[in-house]
Amino acid sequence: MASRLPAVFLGHGNPMHALARNDYTEAWRRLGEEMPRPRAILAISAHWYGAGTAVTVAAAPRTIHDFGGFPRELYQVQYPAPGDPTLAGRVQQLLAPLAVDSDDSWGLDHGTWSVLCHVYPNADIPVVQLSIDATKGADQHFEIGRMLAPLRAEGVLILGSGNVIHNLRMYAWGRLSQEPYDWAVRFENKAMDLIRASDHAALIHYEALGQDAALSIPTPDHYLPLLYVLGARHADDAIRFPVSGIEGKALSMLGLKVG
Repeated sequence: MASRLPAVFLGHGNPMHALARNDYTEAWRRLGEEMPRPRAILAISAHWYGAGTAVTVAAAPRTIHDFGGFPRELYQVQYPAPGDPTLAGRVQQLLAPLAVDSDDSWGLDHGTWSVLCHVYPNADIPVVQLSIDATKGADQHFEIGRMLAPLRAEGVLILGSGNVIHNLRMYAWGRLSQEPYDWAVRFENKAMDLIRASDHAALIHYEALGQDAALSIPTPDHYLPLLYVLGARHADDAIRFPVSGIEGKALSMLGLKVG
């Protein structure tokens, strides 16, 4: 279907990428240039993770600087994309009977704006965020992605933002170019193989993948956005990994484009 937009997962990594120009940010920029322009974006970010499901309804969502200890310049970054209350209502409709709260206080967190400032630097495409309910299992998050799939034929880009591997305890702060841990390389390769094979069950039940998975996903928040994108995948969608690399030894920057 020519008019069906892709769904994309991006490893957002260190928020300083918002100010950088490097291989990752250049890949994000190229992705925005090559994809059909969406009428709106539905973002699922690792950084809106808590009890319950909610969707942003503000017409002008605020830029949230949800981090500490970074240079002043990062806190001055604004991503003034408009919201889309109509899209928020459509999300609630598609997810019914799941209760989805209307939220006018959250805005766009750095999982969303730190990548979108490179993918769509003009901030002129409406953006709505959907929260991740920490009380639900991975299979339920995959199912929510499946329920959202019709949006792709309605001009909406579904964007998941997190990291397939996100172990900050073992992250080499200030030494981003160090060689990655062997377990991180193995798990990233395993995840890519499973995605190519459409083995969604294995990716949903990642705890069964052993110690490499346990080290890569010590908490589920950054991994779950991937499952939304996989859930929104159609059987005939092509698979591409437009971004790759492991920074700080323990954080995967892998990106996935379906369709």
